[in-house]
Amino acid sequence: MIDLINLSSINVDAEKKTAWVQAGATLGQLYYRIAKKSKILGFPAGVCPTVGVGGHFSGGGYGYVMRKFGLSADQVVDAHLIDVRVTVPSTVTAFTVTRTLENNATKILDKYQYVADKLPEDLVISATFRAVSLSTTKKKGTITCSFSSLFLGGVDRVLPLMQERFPDLGLTKEDCKEMSWIESAIYLSGLQASEPYKLEALLDRNYSKSFFKEKSDYVRENTWCRET
Repeated sequence: MIDLINLSSINVDAEKKTAWVQAGATLGQLYYRIAKKSKILGFPAGVCPTVGVGGHFSGGGYGYVMRKFGLSADQVVDAHLIDVRVTVPSTVTAFTVTRTLENNATKILDKYQYVADKLPEDLVISATFRAVSLSTTKKKGTITCSFSSLFLGGVDRVLPLMQERFPDLGLTKEDCKEMSWIESAIYLSGLQASEPYKLEALLDRNYSKSFFKEKSDYVRENTWCRET
C-alpha cells in the first residue's frame, strides 16, 4: 500500500477551465481550490469531501450533477501515469505458434489450461481461436488455435522453460523472436509481421482495412460428461 497524502498538488487554470490534480488530493481539496479561483466553475464528482481523487476518477466518479455533466472520468482530458517499476529487459522474446484440429490443437489447449496460470510471471501465453477456410482442399474448413506469448528475457531462458512446463506445444528456437519490448508491442499487435519494425506504425490509426468481431473470456470451470 502506498500513502499518496503528500501527492496532493492542485493547479487550477480558471481561464482555460482546466486543472492538474495529483492522485493523493481529496475531493474536498479539489472543490476548495476551484472555489478559490471562481464562483461559477465546478467539477462533477462525489459528495464525500474525504474521498481521494485517484480512486474516484478511475472508478467513474458518481455525483449529484452527473445527469447534467456526466461522471468525473468523463471530464478527464489527460493523465500522467508514473510507476517506478516499469523497466523491462533490453531483450524480450515473442512467439506465435498455430496449431489446427488436425495438429492436436484440442489436446494442446487442454494442457494449456492446466499450465498457463502456473508459469513464471515473466511469461504470458494467450490462446486464440479462429475458423479457417481450406478452399484448396476438399475439406470445408478447420479451427486453428494460436498461442501467442511474450517472455521478459532471452530465448536461451524461455526455450528450456517451455520444454519443461509446456512440451505439448512443441516450441522450437525457430519459433522465437528476440527483440526489444517496444518491438514486441508492434509484432504481437499484428502491425508488422517482420523486421525492421517501425515505431511510426504505432501511430497509424488506419493500419487495418479489415473488420472483425471477437470476444475474450476465461474458462472458470470444466464440466466433463460421461455416457453410462
